[in-house]
Amino acid sequence: MADQHGRFVWYELLTTDIAAAKAFYGRVVGWSGQDASTAEFTYILFSAGHGPVGGLMGLPQQALQMGARPRWVGYVAVENVDQTAERIKHRGGTIYVPPTDSNIGRISVVTDPQTATFALVDALRPDLAGSGDLGDAGSVGWHELFAADGDKAFSFYEKLFNWQEMDPNTGPLPSYHLFAAGGGTLGGMFTKHASAPVPFWLYYFNVEDIDMALRRVEEDGGRISLGPHDLPDNCGIARCIDPQGAMFALQGPRTRDPAKRLPAPAIGWSSDWGGFSTRGRLVIKPPS
Repeated sequence: MADQHGRFVWYELLTTDIAAAKAFYGRVVGWSGQDASTAEFTYILFSAGHGPVGGLMGLPQQALQMGARPRWVGYVAVENVDQTAERIKHRGGTIYVPPTDSNIGRISVVTDPQTATFALVDALRPDLAGSGDLGDAGSVGWHELFAADGDKAFSFYEKLFNWQEMDPNTGPLPSYHLFAAGGGTLGGMFTKHASAPVPFWLYYFNVEDIDMALRRVEEDGGRISLGPHDLPDNCGIARCIDPQGAMFALQGPRTRDPAKRLPAPAIGWSSDWGGFSTRGRLVIKPPS
């Protein structure tokens, strides 16, 4: 996967209710769900119009007993999972799932030194490599790290994945690090506010109409924790929690009829309010 090195190439939702999560994201994001279960566990493939996006599986009982909660995990492509996992461990991170061959490729689930969880994959199955780009509806269009220390976090990932920092003056905050891999900007990272209890990665799912998607979030038992916030070009972003408790974000064009738009939050945007950031740019393509 040399051409994909350092890029997020797969996403998995670990949840406590597979059927409910499949229905929820199908309605909110527009993903279809195909059964790809193995003899050992149930597995659902989420797909958009351009191909597979990610997977859905049950949160292991052992993880639940240890206090784990439903969550999204992003997989970064590397050339050698075993060597990369060891480098993470030597640099202060933790290996949660040692390198192993799985149903999607060779993987390892790890944390950075500040305890934010992510995963590694090499030899991702060719049929799972989506053909879309960051701007397509249904794709994951932005990746954002809420770090305990944004500067130290960027230094860690820069050395690990060879991520490049984009022009620091283009971010929404002075301390916001925009990062790129393979010539394309993938997301940003910054120092979280104290109200965010732990460091974590937040993934932004592209939708064609963010107001409609957010209505479905609430209709289907999820919550809007912050937003929608307006961005340039008539687009918006919002941070959400699904019915089982997994955090995610949405981004996309606002409904064309202003009368049908969801109201802006009563409290204005602040970098200190829950640590929610407006990002450097929005990449989703508006509907034609």
